[in-house]
Amino acid sequence: MTKTSKRFINKSKNRTKKHKRHKMPKKVNGYYHFEEYPEFKPNISPRDMFKLGSFGGTYWRPIKSMFFKETLKNQHKRYPLSWWKGIPEHLLTSAECDIKINKYKVRTGTSLDFWEKKGWMRKTHPYGWVQWYCDFFSGERSDDDERQIGRWKALAGPNGRFMKFLVTQILKKSNTNGWNDYDISPKIRQVLQQWGYKLTKKDFDREYKSR
Repeated sequence: MTKTSKRFINKSKNRTKKHKRHKMPKKVNGYYHFEEYPEFKPNISPRDMFKLGSFGGTYWRPIKSMFFKETLKNQHKRYPLSWWKGIPEHLLTSAECDIKINKYKVRTGTSLDFWEKKGWMRKTHPYGWVQWYCDFFSGERSDDDERQIGRWKALAGPNGRFMKFLVTQILKKSNTNGWNDYDISPKIRQVLQQWGYKLTKKDFDREYKSR
């Protein structure tokens, strides 16, 4: 592990001193519940996200971040060992994207460089939203919580554009029984998984009835 990686991990552990540390959430009625942010209701944990197969296995690969001079690596090792138990390393730190690893066998997303140029990255989480989600899920809080939760709501929440688009595609290509047909919009399903969410029958029915 490089000195920069060690410093970042150590700094990460202390970066939210002014924030109260919380316990890891429990699932309530199928969603993870965060008392201070009740509108944030992912239903996939960080462990499940990677166990199912996400990011072609590359998410925790070594990266050259715009915020640090040296390469960052092993950042996933600051989280509980139980998160990664039984998950092969190639599902976490592969240098090359392998779409066969992904749950829905499709390629999604753009490059780290693209996200940095857009100004969407923060020094506290140079790997992006999922790194923030891992911190938040493990009980840490930061000044970036509202922004990141807002992004989740806009994409995967009850009024999220990707969730709604998935329901639209299901209704176009199937009927109300097709909510769990993985051949319908696999890319959208993969993206949602990588944002901590999987469409459920309950959510599908709610959205369908609202139209």
